[in-house]
Amino acid sequence: MSLADVLAVTAAFFATYASLPLVRELVVPNGVMAPALGALGVPPSFGSSAEIPVFLPTLGLAAVSLMPTLLTVFLLGGYRPLLDQSRTRVLLSSALGPIGGLGATAMVIIALRSHEFSRLFLFAFAGTQTVLFPTWRLLARAYKVKRLQSGHYARGVVLIGTPRHLRWAGDHFARRVPQHAYHIVGALPIADESSDISAGDLTMPVLGGVDRLGDLLIHRPINDVVVLQPAQDSQWLRDVIKACDYFRVTVRIVPESVLGAGLRDLRAERTSDPMGLPALTLSPASSVQSLFLKRLFDVLGSSIMLLLLSPILLVIAIAIKVTTPNQSVLYRWRVVGYKGRPFVGYKFTTMQKDADAQKAALDHLNEMQGPAFKIKNDPRVTGLGRFLRKYSLNELPQLWSVLRGDMSLVGPRPPLEHELERFEYWHKRKLSVKPGITCLWQVQGRNAISDFDDWVRLDLQYIDTWSHWTDFKILVRTVTAVFRGTGS
Repeated sequence: MSLADVLAVTAAFFATYASLPLVRELVVPNGVMAPALGALGVPPSFGSSAEIPVFLPTLGLAAVSLMPTLLTVFLLGGYRPLLDQSRTRVLLSSALGPIGGLGATAMVIIALRSHEFSRLFLFAFAGTQTVLFPTWRLLARAYKVKRLQSGHYARGVVLIGTPRHLRWAGDHFARRVPQHAYHIVGALPIADESSDISAGDLTMPVLGGVDRLGDLLIHRPINDVVVLQPAQDSQWLRDVIKACDYFRVTVRIVPESVLGAGLRDLRAERTSDPMGLPALTLSPASSVQSLFLKRLFDVLGSSIMLLLLSPILLVIAIAIKVTTPNQSVLYRWRVVGYKGRPFVGYKFTTMQKDADAQKAALDHLNEMQGPAFKIKNDPRVTGLGRFLRKYSLNELPQLWSVLRGDMSLVGPRPPLEHELERFEYWHKRKLSVKPGITCLWQVQGRNAISDFDDWVRLDLQYIDTWSHWTDFKILVRTVTAVFRGTGS
């Protein structure tokens, strides 16, 4: 959230500096606001000495005010998760932050005994932030509340255990777990001959046997697996842990001895986890900070590129409409993303209108072994489309999918829904990370790779060796490949 606040301060600075000539005309002795300022005790010298300050020293002044502004917001609790704050707290912390920044900046000016800084700018800058800060933060909170109510942030959970333990877990989730944080996708019951409770008595969906877990982790939106471990050791438990490890899914193991202990005061120590289970938790190795930085880079990179490339995007859109007037400019790309979630991406249209209908007739020309479909000289591609594909310009609208969060700049390419149905078990691990616009396949083989297995091996190599430096190198090599025109 602090990054967005830095951007808000930057926007407030440029808006204030650009509007200073207008503000000056309002506060000069004969200006519209002069009587009101006089009533507040502001001396006439404030308006008569109001000059437009030099840009660079003024920018430095704004930079000085940034840290105390953000610190004030922090001390007032403004950097707790927005969903944990009331509208009143968001409003007050956001409005008082710029005032704290103004006070700290004024003290710096007094300490330096400087008369070169513009008081007009300082007050106008603080006023602009006082309006802009609360506005954007309240809008961000309203957006998150709407997403929360729609269940967007809820993590899907699969429960594994005997029917008796599953009933206990269902009661636990109903009474103690916030519904917006987790929701039970279903259960995989384990036989329990000593109990009179059967799988048919459960209130949650029964998804089959525990051997189905591998397929469910990809085909259903599952973020966490909770194992209610029976007293005896079981091979199925080792298989569950192995499947969760392979597909990078968090697994919690709750021992039966804890479930049956009838605890009165003892609780699980992981109080930050809304699930609140007394469990051994195994999570993917990627740290929250690393994933946050990757997402931050995606947001900044995609937004900057969309802004800088907007003239090119417009020219391409016009060219498509002129050359193929009956075609839509954008092709709706229905693919499968992270954890098997389907989403709609967009590409520039490069094929004939009935391209999908022709695919079956061209299947014998497919040059890719496996689920993927690829023809080097595809007869369905239009003349303009061939040029766009050569330089990968048709991929540019995917920057919007990156900005939305469905994709990353770097990551395995997402498969089509019908391709996923033909995936082998080990192929599906490529969906354990967010898909990307570019990947190792595009910079280490692309048109030279004709075996889908080799393609997936490159994706898994990326997943197992991922780092920010790896992403940077792939992006640099992608730019080189684009300028060479190696697409097809």
